[in-house]
Order: sequence, then structure tokens, then C-alpha cells
Amino acid sequence: MSKSSLALTNLRGFTILIVVAFHAVLAYLGSQPASPAPFDSPPYHWKAFPILDPERWFGFDLFCASQYVYLMHFMFFLSGLFVWGSLQRKGPKRFLYDRLLRLGLPFVIGVYVLMALAHYPVYCVTAIDPSWKAFWGHWIALPFWPSGPLWFLWQLVAVNAIAALLFQFAPRPVEFLARLSSSAGAHPARYFAGLVAVSALVYVPFAWAFRPWDWLQIGPFALQPAFTLHYAIYFFAGLGVGAYGIERGLLGSEGMLGQRWAIWAATGFGGFLLWIIPSALIVHGWATTLPGLDTIADLGLVLACAGMSFALAAVFLRFATQQWPVFTGLSDHAYGIYLVHYVFVVWLQYLLLGVALFAVGKAAIVFGASLLLSWLAAAAVSRLPIGRVIGADRRVLVRAR
Repeated sequence: MSKSSLALTNLRGFTILIVVAFHAVLAYLGSQPASPAPFDSPPYHWKAFPILDPERWFGFDLFCASQYVYLMHFMFFLSGLFVWGSLQRKGPKRFLYDRLLRLGLPFVIGVYVLMALAHYPVYCVTAIDPSWKAFWGHWIALPFWPSGPLWFLWQLVAVNAIAALLFQFAPRPVEFLARLSSSAGAHPARYFAGLVAVSALVYVPFAWAFRPWDWLQIGPFALQPAFTLHYAIYFFAGLGVGAYGIERGLLGSEGMLGQRWAIWAATGFGGFLLWIIPSALIVHGWATTLPGLDTIADLGLVLACAGMSFALAAVFLRFATQQWPVFTGLSDHAYGIYLVHYVFVVWLQYLLLGVALFAVGKAAIVFGASLLLSWLAAAAVSRLPIGRVIGADRRVLVRAR
């Protein structure tokens, strides 16, 4: 495997760690209400924060805020890297069939089975009748079908379908994206500036109407209206980088991105401050006193998203171009871990509600146990005949030389 492929393998493993950690600490945020609302009362706050523990630590609020501004965008970017190569190998019809099997089938099973299991303890927290029968009656009476973190899968299906259509009928836009990536290895700042500019044009108008934490849900299909097109920008940015060649472009191991990792880290941190400070002022009612705070926060989010994404990739290209067995194992089972971890996270948060332990200790237990259990579950399923659906296809990484 090339150095870039090794870095991406390690990065994929690290990213799933962050995803599990993010969900593991949600029960302990200091900014959340003191007690949960009834399960069937709008606006269904538990969709984002399923369990609320009385033990809190505001450090977790900063951690979650810092990940919220970029993490899912970055996952869309990573998801797009090998799409064009897969289309070239398989053709659009076979590619779409495989995507529906790998993403669509787990989405259906996950939403209609795993999410019900994951949210049963959420219902029990405020339930008068905690029986499964009573829960099921409340569950199916909801005006939507909660999808938890699995919303990511159906949106991946959508952007993959668009990529297949482009491959079949209009490949020139992707060829253009690949050409943009051709100089990104030597001049990542130019690519960064273009990404920020396009992101701002897409995100800021939607941010005038929707806040970044607003959700819309129709049946099992949840989306963030402020972010949906912004996610697509990052997916197709990844597709363009992959179409040009992983080792040759932005993510080349000898490129300038990894060599200037400290600059990108500072850029991401600066963007985060530019977002969180005006956002905090807005929450505390300063928007009318200081006009323009909304626009500053929106631009700060765009800058933080790109800067932190570049920083994370740069750090791994600079320091993680060797095989790390633990991260390789995590990478191999990252998809399976993503599918099942939410069940373990929510149940462990629920079981720890009555335990006399400080927030950091509880979060550490939830994170460690959820990671281990979901890893073991993913590894076990991967050994079954159906396991090839969620197993890691390491051949795409090997081909990225």
C-alpha cells in the first residue's frame, strides 16, 4: 500500500473513534436541560440527546461543538474518495446495485430494528409503563421513524446515485474536479480557498433560514436543511480528489498538505473560534445589539469545517504513513461499528444513570465499552455470509497507489 493509503486507513480508524466518542458524551453535556421531557412530546429532544444524565461537564460541550462543525462533512469527503475508481471498474449499474446492497439494506434493517432497540431505554426513562408492548405503542405512534445516526446512509445513497449519473451521462464536471485537484498537492491553499468559497455560497443562504442543528424528517429520512448541500460539496470534493489519484493530488504523501499540518490546525482552530464566539453571543441575546453576528458565525463555520478537515488529513499524512495494527482493525470494521454502536451507547448511558460517578468517568466507560462491544459485534457479523455487505473492501485502498 502507498503511504497515502496507509494514512487514509489509519484516518478511517481514527474517525470512527471520534464518532463513538461524540455520541458517548452526549448524555453529559452541561448545556442540556436538567431533566428529559416525555417520550412522545414535541419537539422530541431525545432524537439528538437520547439520555440526559444529571452528571455534567462543560468540557464535553466544547468537544462536541468542535466535532459538529466538520466531522460529518469530512466523512462525506472520505466516502467520495474511491467512488470514481469504483465506477470505472464496475460500471454504473453494478456500482449502484452494490451501493444499494451495502448502504440501503443496512439502512432499512438499522432503522426498523436497531433504532427501536436503541431507543427503548429512552422511553423507559420517563415511562409510566416500561413494558416493551407499551413502548412499541408509543414508538409506532410517533409522526416519524427515528433513524439516529443512520441518516448518513440514505444521503450517501443519494450522492452516490448522482455520481453514477454523472459517470454515465456527464463525466466532464468530475474531470474538472480532478483537474482542480491536480495542483492541490503543491498548492493546497488554492484548493482550500476554492472549497471555502463554494461552501460559503452554498451554506450561507440556507443558514439564513435554518440553524445548523435544525432537522427535518419524513418517515425514516432525516436531513439537516442547512447542511445537506454542504455535505454534497464535500462528497464531490472527495470524488474529484480520488478521480485524479490519491497519491498524486491533495492527499499525496509528499505534498504540501501534510508538511504544513500546523498551519491547517491553526486555521481550523481560528475558524472554530470565529463560529463559536458569535454563536454563543447569539444564544445569549446579543444578535440585536451586534448586527451581523449571524453572518460572522456562518462564515466561521465554513472556515472551521474546511480548516479542521484539512488539519485532520494533514496530521495523518505527516505522522501516520505506517501501518498501525489497531487502527487497521478499526478501519476494517469501521462501517459495522458505525451501524451498531448507537445501540450500545444509549443502553450504557441508561444503565449508568443511577451510578454515583462523575461525568468524565461515566463517559469513559460508555466510550470504551461501546467501542469494544460494537467492534466485536461488527467482527462477528463480518464472518457470516451477509458480512460481506458491511465488511471493509481493502482492495480499493490497495489500488490507490
